[in-house]
Amino acid sequence: MGASKVVITDVVDHKLHIARVMGADAAINVRGKSTDDVKRELEAALGNLPDITIECTGAEPSIRLGMLGTKSGGTLVLVGLGAPEIKVPLVDAAVREIDIRGIFRYANCYPTALAMVASGKVCVKPLVTH
Repeated sequence: MGASKVVITDVVDHKLHIARVMGADAAINVRGKSTDDVKRELEAALGNLPDITIECTGAEPSIRLGMLGTKSGGTLVLVGLGAPEIKVPLVDAAVREIDIRGIFRYANCYPTALAMVASGKVCVKPLVTH
């Protein structure tokens, strides 16, 4: 099982290029775009807003986009950790029944991830920048 389509958003073209090379179906540069503009691009790429959004930056604008850009009844997973308090459209998310989940990377996840890299199932070479 897995995602039928993957769309990546970022503000850096190089990162978006790497995402495409690694298999993303679409890559959207959100720099300077309104939430509505990005939502339209997501809908064009997916045919609808995403059922599941995984937010990895912890940045307020990205979390906000995740809340507003996830399909009603969908799930927003918060992976990135940012400021302890941020301003987000919580009522909108509640009314549209967005399931908001947090995740913390626990040590018991590492053996599986390392095994996937060691077996060649996942190639991380393009991700290593330093």
